[in-house]
Formats: sequence, structure tokens, C-alpha cells
Amino acid sequence: MAPALAQSATKADPTPRARPAPALALRRIDLASFRSYETLRLDVGPAPVALIGANGAGKTNLLEALSLLAPGRGLRGARLADIARKGTTQWSVGATLEGSDGDFRIGTGIERGAANDLDDVEEDDQDGPSARRVVRIDGEAAKGPAALARLVAAVWVTPETDRLFLDSSSARRRLIDRLAFALVPDHARRVLQYQKALRERSRVLRDGPADGAWLDAIEAQAAEAGVAVAAARNDAVDALGSELLRSDGPFPKAGVALAGRIEAALRERPALAVEDEFRALLASGRARDADTGGAAEGPHRTDLALRHVVKDMPAALCSTGEQKALILALALAETRLIAGRRGIAPVLLLDEVAAHLDRERRAALYAEIDALGVQAWLTGTEVSAFEGLPAASQFFAVADGRIRTM
Repeated sequence: MAPALAQSATKADPTPRARPAPALALRRIDLASFRSYETLRLDVGPAPVALIGANGAGKTNLLEALSLLAPGRGLRGARLADIARKGTTQWSVGATLEGSDGDFRIGTGIERGAANDLDDVEEDDQDGPSARRVVRIDGEAAKGPAALARLVAAVWVTPETDRLFLDSSSARRRLIDRLAFALVPDHARRVLQYQKALRERSRVLRDGPADGAWLDAIEAQAAEAGVAVAAARNDAVDALGSELLRSDGPFPKAGVALAGRIEAALRERPALAVEDEFRALLASGRARDADTGGAAEGPHRTDLALRHVVKDMPAALCSTGEQKALILALALAETRLIAGRRGIAPVLLLDEVAAHLDRERRAALYAEIDALGVQAWLTGTEVSAFEGLPAASQFFAVADGRIRTM
């Protein structure tokens, strides 16, 4: 620990807070052939962790490894094969975590030729059949990364997140799906089922001539899973919006809303009726979708709209500084919401965030971390950026794929 920095955070809000929920905490991390790390074993306590080093030292690589302990492709959204250290074809991430019910051990990585058809929570199968992600929980094989949703929740902010308001809608869908995974673990499996049904439908339409009964069955599966996905997203966004509007302090109030045909229909009609409508939409669009590929309608087209509430302005039109503050407000609201719903706070991963905050917002961020009791992992190039972290925080120097205590 860096003694000069071990001081209580400045309290941005003097109002007494409720006792924080227990926090999920990583206690031991093991990496093998993961990007810049040939091997790594790191033991930490449950308190916040600051990783300090030059650009390119491997700080973000470690955060990416931690993000892969939750469902999905992690904070970089990388192809599985691209994660392996140069000259290797396989990688692994293992961790011992402390949760509300005690310790458990999880591991994930890539294995060539592994048989697992529920391998990712993403919108396309980028990796091919020879590269499959596998998961083990307490030494036992699990049914794909969807199984992680029941054990691990993580929230992250990276420099790339700054483009959330400007990038394609897929990045915003992934954000809301990560929240839904944490609130409703079965959402991860529903997303997989929906994506798998759409891929199968596209294959049948492409290869033709299509068997009508076969397509009917596939589209029924897609409609059932897709409506379940849309319903979970609606619930997650409603809860997130309420949490965002309750928050006070220097981070701006943000408004969130889903823009999607199926999500909107669910607000007006019963789920079974919306399933019938969605199934009819897919059936009527077969000729068009055969020509264009994919499906023109469905939750895979949904977008997330964000606004600066006080200014009544779309986030995409706000200044860069306001966008950064909105993103942090979003991440902190997600963290509070997950802690409240699941009774255990998620791991919070903040890559190069502190250096871009003014003194007031940095103090507010550290005060929120302290109040939530969350295990936050923060990266930066200067130790001074972490002044004000909670007293028990741990400081590590990162260089050349190695990590040492400061």
C-alpha cells in the first residue's frame, strides 16, 4: 500500500448512507498466455485496487481478463483467438472469488475443438467452430459463459466507453444486456438462444430452398426467446432510469430509454400476443431477409437512448466532459442497482478514469466506492490520481507483464 495515499475519501454527500450490500471480491487471479502475461498469480484483499504504470504496461490487459469472468466478450469485445499471447493459441483466466455465500473458484479460456455450442453472448459467431470458450466452476465444466451470470457481475468504464453515444447501437445493446445479465441471470441464456435461432434462420434462408415447417419452428424459437430478451431489457432500463434520477452530487442526472419495436409492444400488450406478432413479422420478411441476410426486425435492432436530464439534451450532443460524467453516472447507478437487487455489489473496473476527472468529481467517485464497499479496480499512470481512495486500498506497480506491491 502507498501510505501517503491511504486516507479517507472526501465525502461529497454528508447524508448518512444505508449499510452497503456485501461486495463480490476477487481474491486470487491466475492468468496463462493472456495478452502480455505469460503467467500471473496475484493475491489481493477485498478493498479497492489501484494499478499504476506506463501506457502499454499491461494494466488494461488485466482488467480485460477480469471482465471475462462475467458473460460476454469482455471490456474490449475481442475475438477469442485474438486474446492469446503472441505465439500461442490458447489462454486461460482463473480466479477465486469471495461472495455472500463463501469462496468459489471459476476459470474460463479458449480450447481448440471444445464442444460447446453456447460459447458467447454476442451478436455473431466470429470465432468459428475450432475456437470455443469453456468455463469451469469449482473444477466442474459448466454450460458456457452463461453459467457465469449466476455468480459474477461486473461493471466497467474504459476510454473506449467514451464513444458509447457515438458508436453503433450494438455497443449500447451490450451495455444494457450486461446489466440484465446481472439482474436476471437467465437473460444470458435467452440472448444466446435468440442469437442461435437467428443464425439458423439466416443459414436456412441463404442455403434454400427453405422448408416452410422448419422455418416456422425456428421462428417460433426466435420469437419466444426474443420477447423474453426484450422483457428483461425493459425491466433493466426502467430500474436503471429510476436509480439514475435518484442520484445526487456532481455527476449529471441521466435519462435512459429503449428504442425497439418489440420492447415498445411489450409495454402495450401481453407477452404471448407480442410473440405471435414477432413470429408473423419474421415469416412475412423471409424473402427480404434472404436477400439482405440477417433479420430486419427484432431485439437485435434495439437501441438505447441516453439524455442529459438537466439540459434536456441527447448525450451524443453533450460536450466530451459531460459525456464522461454521464458514463460514470451510468456505471455508478448500475453498481448501486445490482447491489440492491442481488444483495451483493459487483466488481467495478475503471480503466484510466480518475485522471480525466476534476477534483470534485474524483472525490465523489472515491466517496461512492467507499460508501458502496465495492472492490473497484482502477488504472492510471500516476499515483497522485488515486489520492483520496479509501484507506484500505491496495496499490500495485505494473510493468512488462509483471505486477508488484507498492
